[in-house]
Amino acid sequence: MKAAVLVFPGINRERDMARTLKLISGQEPAMVWHAEPQLPAGTDLVVIPGGFSYGDYLRCGAIAARAPVMDAVRAHAAKGGLVLGVCNGFQILCESGLLPGVLMRNAALKFICKDVYLRVERSDTPFTRGYNAGQVVRVPVAHGEGNYVADEATLAKLEGDGRVLYRYAAPDGSLDPAWNVNGAINAIAGILNDRGNVLGMMPHPENHVEAALGPTDGRGLFAGLVDHLKQAA
Repeated sequence: MKAAVLVFPGINRERDMARTLKLISGQEPAMVWHAEPQLPAGTDLVVIPGGFSYGDYLRCGAIAARAPVMDAVRAHAAKGGLVLGVCNGFQILCESGLLPGVLMRNAALKFICKDVYLRVERSDTPFTRGYNAGQVVRVPVAHGEGNYVADEATLAKLEGDGRVLYRYAAPDGSLDPAWNVNGAINAIAGILNDRGNVLGMMPHPENHVEAALGPTDGRGLFAGLVDHLKQAA
């Protein structure tokens, strides 16, 4: 799996993501600066990591979405290439038009940094084939603007097309509002584009992959991507 991790001023989770990609795939990902006009030749997966690009000024992800490299990311996605945006990466994907909706301030108007539980809605996508549908996984969140919002028509389309891949849930998988940590509509934690090759999600699966550091529930996402690309080769 040939992966590229984008790097913007203020992004601070790129090394966590790069470490995870190397750990799971065995290959060192390319680190791509935001001013680059092209992705490395042969890139299979583009990852936009979490952090605070440009200090989260203006709107989270709004400035990064207009970086030169994002034209290359849009072209990559248009050709069917895989794109994963985590936390600030999800915000950037929405601001760049690659995903619908927007990430608003958390309902409690406070930064949240804690482990949460996610229910996996499907297992037949490149981003979820490492899990079972209905499985509950534990991963961390760290964000102030993770409250997913979209208009009624967009939500109906997302739900009707099965494009909601992850939802905030209770440990037993029930959609209890008390476990919807940021107030996201329909408890949405991660969504796909209409083609199924771009995923944006707020939680950080890359930080739960090594047993020495705690739970390893995040491994399934990355292992599934590796398997998908092996099958496609």
